[in-house]
Amino acid sequence: MSESVVVHDGIDESKRMWVAATCGVGAVAGLATAVPFVSTFAPSERAKAAGAAVEVDIGDIKVGEKKTVEWRGQPVWIVRRSPEMVASLSKDTAELADPDSKRNPDEQTPPYARNEHRSIKPDVLVVVGICTHLGCSPGDKFAAGAQPSLPADWPGGWLCPCHGSTFDLAGRVFKNKPAPDNLRVPPHMYLSDSRLVIGEDKKEA
Repeated sequence: MSESVVVHDGIDESKRMWVAATCGVGAVAGLATAVPFVSTFAPSERAKAAGAAVEVDIGDIKVGEKKTVEWRGQPVWIVRRSPEMVASLSKDTAELADPDSKRNPDEQTPPYARNEHRSIKPDVLVVVGICTHLGCSPGDKFAAGAQPSLPADWPGGWLCPCHGSTFDLAGRVFKNKPAPDNLRVPPHMYLSDSRLVIGEDKKEA
């Protein structure tokens, strides 16, 4: 007497059981593979959200260029200024609201950036790219001279499109603008001439 085979919807029941068993094993194997992958990356994302330091290669930033990286969910701008850009910082002092970065220094400007160029190295500026008025992101206006919404003697810097606040190439806010403070300089330090850490400024002994 031949063995009976049950068929549902044109599929051999014995094959159905084999397929189900294979899929089950595959699912378990897939899960075993996925869990280590997820757990490897999850701490890094949590660390970033909590404000972990970010290491950045700045060796590829050319003079006059800006690189943007994310730290604590905020854009941080790294600008390599030309000698002419650095020299221009002393020419607009009288027009600035806080040229010496004395307002809220503990929040806005670390001790090593409380200078005219607001940076560790004169040619490299590191600032948080968020306007101190209402949190908008200012636009690059690096070229000097008259431009729409800017004065004829514009020295170069940033213009916030929301309410017109302007900042020079050291992130210092001009007088009579809505923004109350200069752009924030985040904690940072150099590991080498081309490696920068944002979020830390004290090297371990």
